Amino acid sequence: MYNSLEECLLDLEKNGHLIRVKEEVDPHLEMAAIHLRVYEAGGPALLFENVKGTRFRAASNIFGTMDRSRFIFRHTWDSTRNLIALRNDPMQALKHPFANMKNGLAAYKALPNKRGNSLPVAAEQIQISDLPLIQHWPMDGGAFVTLPLVYSEDPDKPGIMNANLGMYRIQLTGNDYELNREIGLHYQIHRGIGVHQSKANRDGKPLKVSIFVGGPPAHTLAAVMPLPEGLSEMTFAGLLAGRRFNYSYLDGHAMSNDADFVITGEIFADETKPEGPFGDHLGYYSLAHPFPVLKVHGVYARPRAIWPFTVVGRPPQEDTVFGELIHELTGDAVKQEIPGVKEVHAVDAAGVHPLLFAIGSERYTPYQKVKQPAEILTIANRILGTGQVSLAKYLFITAEDGYPLDTHKEVEFIGHILERMDLRRDIHFQTNTTIDTLDYSGTGLNTGSKVILAAYGDKRRELCREVPEALKGLRTLHEPRLVMPGVIAVQSQPFTDYAAARQELADICASLEAREGLGLEGVPLIILCDDSAMVSETLSNFLWVTFTRSNPSHDMYGTNSSYEFKHWGCDNMIIDARIKPHQAPPLVPDADVERRVDRLFASGGSLSSIKLS
Repeated sequence: MYNSLEECLLDLEKNGHLIRVKEEVDPHLEMAAIHLRVYEAGGPALLFENVKGTRFRAASNIFGTMDRSRFIFRHTWDSTRNLIALRNDPMQALKHPFANMKNGLAAYKALPNKRGNSLPVAAEQIQISDLPLIQHWPMDGGAFVTLPLVYSEDPDKPGIMNANLGMYRIQLTGNDYELNREIGLHYQIHRGIGVHQSKANRDGKPLKVSIFVGGPPAHTLAAVMPLPEGLSEMTFAGLLAGRRFNYSYLDGHAMSNDADFVITGEIFADETKPEGPFGDHLGYYSLAHPFPVLKVHGVYARPRAIWPFTVVGRPPQEDTVFGELIHELTGDAVKQEIPGVKEVHAVDAAGVHPLLFAIGSERYTPYQKVKQPAEILTIANRILGTGQVSLAKYLFITAEDGYPLDTHKEVEFIGHILERMDLRRDIHFQTNTTIDTLDYSGTGLNTGSKVILAAYGDKRRELCREVPEALKGLRTLHEPRLVMPGVIAVQSQPFTDYAAARQELADICASLEAREGLGLEGVPLIILCDDSAMVSETLSNFLWVTFTRSNPSHDMYGTNSSYEFKHWGCDNMIIDARIKPHQAPPLVPDADVERRVDRLFASGGSLSSIKLS
């Protein structure tokens, strides 16, 4: 239970979970490059003591491993998980009232606590230019805050218990922002702050926003938690921190008394500026788009303030651990929200939102001998209409039938579905709909398509375990490689445009159809890509390339495909996962920067003890 970020870092250091970086490091690309190496090595948290251009220290990789995260929350983890479970199933309180008294007491003690005007965080008023201005990737539009806690209140119901605390990236410099006066506020669809801004716009008033940086690590996790209805982020922060969320108001803006830094300001209706590019968690740059601009009112720092940051990129990264922590805390919540669901897994290797695996139930027609998807289709539509998981593009769903399944065993799970799918019945599209803001595979910002791949019943096919003859020696397809049973990656010429792709895929399908009987019946899924060796090298490569570089409605084809009463089906699915010209570029480190940071890992450097792969 920590009163500040520095208390947490000192505890981590005392227990061998932190290293101090004493050399001067440049916030322009160097700090991010160091962080990425240390994270990949499974290394410790980092405290940068000498950041070029600022007098403030910075810390990263705080949540870099599950073991370290569990250590940080070791005193409050179980009680917090119990309370969330109680919120998800309130009948437990009636069934076991005495066993749950301590949970109610813990919740009461975690209620936010309004304090006086003696604010540690307001000890010093500074400017944006005084902060560690960290740029992570070469093509980023400027310096960003990557662990901000963005606070806003409901104009209709002001006060902390109806407030929203979210993690929306903040651009501090670059583009058209006037330094020290304006910063970019990037929030996506399905976010609480959007509801607040809509109400403020309706009232013709600016929305007051406070950005908290640092403070107890429980506050950081609270900002990314999908909480049960009626449990505020600030109460959750108090639960996990083991102490109340202390707050005050300054010039009408909410202030976290425990934060290291606070930035306050207002966003006005219809005032936007280009925000980005930014290297994001799908492994690509999110490009520049208009987002709200925050007019800075004040910037404050506590004594000995420390600036926390993380680096996002192609998963897994530190934010992967956030997902694992959330799953541990709320793993059963989805079962309460969607009847019949047993498990939902947003696949991190595919960038989380592009790909979902789900296990449902099949209870509609137990008297029928022929088994086929029924209830799981209802469940699939519920999943694609629920919160953040509604942004998924590909949903693989099945139900257990005779033996248990595990969505985290990706090869087995995909194989189970591919063995059982009726490719003329079990592919269900949703077109011209919403997808993740950061996903550039679609037809526009937030716009693309979805597909449900459902399977239930007896095995229909044996999956190939080597490349079949039908995929060898073709004029338009090269280097066929086995990815996993039933999935083959093949190369073709680079993608140019969709008109050419349609003709090209028609020719490919025709050539495959002419090779009937040469093993294609064991290949329900073919991946068309730019580099089949890379795609087949690891499961992670397959999941990342296939599901981040394709839009189901535009990039799924099939042999012997046809429509029956508007329903599409085929004999073999083909996903065109080649890079498209409209897609954002992938993240590539700067070679010169990589060479410069070698000094820290060499003999005598602060990080020489870290074993790099």
